[in-house]
Amino acid sequence: MEKNKFACLSGGTLKLIAIITMLIDHIGAIILEKGYIVSYNAGAYNALPLEQIQLIAEIDHVLRFIGRIAFPIFCFLLVEGFLHTSDKKKYALRLFLFALLSEIPFDIAFNGSILEFGYQNVMFTLLFGFLAMWVMERFQNKPYIIAVTVIVSLGVGYLFQADYDYRGIILILILYLFRYQKILQTVFGCIALYWEPPAMLAFIPISLYNGKRGISLKYVFYFFYPVHLLVLCAIRYFII
Repeated sequence: MEKNKFACLSGGTLKLIAIITMLIDHIGAIILEKGYIVSYNAGAYNALPLEQIQLIAEIDHVLRFIGRIAFPIFCFLLVEGFLHTSDKKKYALRLFLFALLSEIPFDIAFNGSILEFGYQNVMFTLLFGFLAMWVMERFQNKPYIIAVTVIVSLGVGYLFQADYDYRGIILILILYLFRYQKILQTVFGCIALYWEPPAMLAFIPISLYNGKRGISLKYVFYFFYPVHLLVLCAIRYFII
């Protein structure tokens, strides 16, 4: 494995970066886009004038640009967690339970309904990626099973329509396959993100990862994800 003498970011620091940029992204998506801009497009009586909406759209563009780096970092941390966890069953179960817990907040935030099955939250994407890595590790000496696993996981990602769908799973599997070849991990990771170029910037902090755990934030993301969605929805409800 290549060593980077400039590596200075722990896993805890990376997680904080991902959480903060995700929050920035969702402020744009939930409050600005699903709030002010949707209200204006619907012709609501209390909608802001066009000049202010144009400014909000520009701010939203910046927030969403910054927020693009969150998902690749979470995928990278998922791979690191998979490699170092002492209990994969518990890890997978935790992802599944919080995916279920997050679905209603996610649907309220992005779909405007209590429960909607056309678009699921990102926890499911991480879960499917985790399960695919688990099978690939279990049958690492059987290429045909690995190939079937990749095809099935991508098919599930496409059909289930979780956030980032099959493209998110492709990124997770690339990060896993090149886990010991950091340069190739970055190159192919960026290629996998061709459809969303700003997300490639995530490999700057990822490349500075020092392999250390750092501050323990084991459950912060799991609870923060559904809670911050509900908080942003409440803010949108009261100010728009």
